Amino acid sequence: MITIRRSDERGQADHGWLNSYHSFSFANYYDPEHMGFRSLRVINEDRIAAGTGFPTHPHRDMEIITYVVSGAVAHRDSLGNTETIGASGIQKFSAGTGIAHSEFNPSSTEPLHLLQIWILPNQQGLRPGYEQKTFPPETKQGQWRKLASRDASDGSVKINQDAELYATILRSGEQQGYTLQPGRYAWVQVVKGEISLNGNALYPGDGAAIREEMDLTLEATSDAEILLFDLA
Repeated sequence: MITIRRSDERGQADHGWLNSYHSFSFANYYDPEHMGFRSLRVINEDRIAAGTGFPTHPHRDMEIITYVVSGAVAHRDSLGNTETIGASGIQKFSAGTGIAHSEFNPSSTEPLHLLQIWILPNQQGLRPGYEQKTFPPETKQGQWRKLASRDASDGSVKINQDAELYATILRSGEQQGYTLQPGRYAWVQVVKGEISLNGNALYPGDGAAIREEMDLTLEATSDAEILLFDLA
């Protein structure tokens, strides 16, 4: 079964400097029908104006992944990490017992476009940690590139949950399959472009929750960039 979450049905918060769309309930947006999917708790699509950003704020007991679509994000946290990461990069921090961080668009002219992803950890009270990596477009072109996993396999960042995050970039007309193991679930998020997912049309910002399906076929109907979460 595939349940589609349309882009224009998401929650929205427009703060001027920040325009954010929420696939699941977040902050002042509450929808009891959309509280997350399996261990996936947050997918926020954020556009942050030049020279602005989130001031220092705390988190705990959450695996937080930032996927940079365009522009760059400057990150500073209470562990002493000060990093800037551009498009095709991801950063992950395990908030664990507590971490404070800020995220800022360092450009004076260019907007920042990113996805902020929260995954519930498999246990509370973990030691906080930070990691970042860049996955060039060619490593995702026409194939699945593993970005995050419980065992940090294939060069992915490590998350404390039985979940895997993949990305692919498809040219118009290209197909990419994915097979779920029995008892697994998936969430597909369209970052850019348009695709067909097992015959269902998906557009930029659309997501799809997948249950009781094993074989997935994604076909790009325009050049597309897609995320796939394989979830317990």
